[in-house]
Amino acid sequence: MDPLKAAMKIAGSGLEAQSTRMRIVSENIANARSTGDTPGADPYRRKTITFGSELDKVSGAQLIEVEKLGFDKSDFIEEYDPGNPAADERGIVKMPNVNVLIEMGDMRETNRTYEANLQTIKQTRDMIGQTISLLKASQ
Repeated sequence: MDPLKAAMKIAGSGLEAQSTRMRIVSENIANARSTGDTPGADPYRRKTITFGSELDKVSGAQLIEVEKLGFDKSDFIEEYDPGNPAADERGIVKMPNVNVLIEMGDMRETNRTYEANLQTIKQTRDMIGQTISLLKASQ
């Protein structure tokens, strides 16, 4: 397979993986204060994403893929809020194990990685266009 097409395929797989990662980070941020429905119930649990690589047999390129979606098994944060409907008999509310600062850092990294893959596709497309122009000019 043409190396330029392989580069486009690799960058495309990166775009897809980072889109999924952005969705997971967004869900985590959106649910950072979501408590359980009943007293003492578990709140939202932070989602995680794991990437892997897969060999594309047609191009011979290593493509990025979402290997696994999981959950962060760290402890929930406990807050004293006796007026909250999710508070137990001691007034303790279990809060999600989501740290918004970490999620914002993940979001920034995801965005930059997405942009890098997009730039790779643009550059590769330009190189293909220049190659075609050179081939037409040489005839």
